[in-house]
Amino acid sequence: MSDAFVPHPDPAPRLAVAAIDPELIHNNVLGALAEDLGSGDVTADLLPAEQIGEARILTRESAIICGQAWVNACFQQLDGRVKLDWLVSEGAHASAGQVLCTVSGPMRAIVSAERSALNFLQTLSATATTTATYVNAIRHTRTRILDTRKTLPGLRHAQKYAVRIGGGMNHRMGLYDAILIKENHIAAAGSLSSAVGKARSLHPSILVEVEVETFSELREALAAGVDRIMLDEFELEELAQAVTETDGRTALEVSGGVGLDRVRAIAETGVDYISIGALTKHVRAIDLSMRVVLAGDSRHP
Repeated sequence: MSDAFVPHPDPAPRLAVAAIDPELIHNNVLGALAEDLGSGDVTADLLPAEQIGEARILTRESAIICGQAWVNACFQQLDGRVKLDWLVSEGAHASAGQVLCTVSGPMRAIVSAERSALNFLQTLSATATTTATYVNAIRHTRTRILDTRKTLPGLRHAQKYAVRIGGGMNHRMGLYDAILIKENHIAAAGSLSSAVGKARSLHPSILVEVEVETFSELREALAAGVDRIMLDEFELEELAQAVTETDGRTALEVSGGVGLDRVRAIAETGVDYISIGALTKHVRAIDLSMRVVLAGDSRHP
């Protein structure tokens, strides 16, 4: 997430495809505030109880901004009188030094909610920014970027929302909404075909994906009629061959150790999806800050 990040020319917010249950946001925020405030903010006690003021949240680096609903909830959970005015839309690009939001209201609530609010914003903006970087790298292809389940505990829905804001797509949310058959499942079931057959009989309406390591397994998976095949440890030439052999009969996914140095070449083989754990696992938080605005202070734009 350096200032070298260049957004796609169409950075329009993707709220229609990135909606998230407000109750999930509420629960995230309650947990964050509880662990930070404990029995109460003893430093905020230094401020007059009815002092009203204003602060500004700004970014110190280029980023795709994500997480505004969590920020709003942090402040308003502490005091409903706090008002937020966002100057950058959710999912839009912000430049280093840009003011993202003004926050006005009771100062005790503003300073008490600051850290929790910024923690959400810096983490989710990091995920969205990282995702957008990968998406932009393969935009000339038809391949789509997927996330994985390698998320921060308690923030899976939030981070997967951020992936969507960044232009990516979600893989399965958990172990309950899709079947991914891997080597150990195949060994326990006796064969790939047996595992797929059992999956179809138990969960006929759920997507079934199989991870394969050889062309023999690829052909068996195709014969079994799976919904998606994950290609494990295939070289670029082998990926291209797999695309040719599959000929659109089922979707192909590449996963494992994909970085920006390889993602373009992998996408250009013609695979349908590339899943990348780094979108949610290796993110470095965006550098944000909040500054109280003092009357007559010319340092603030």
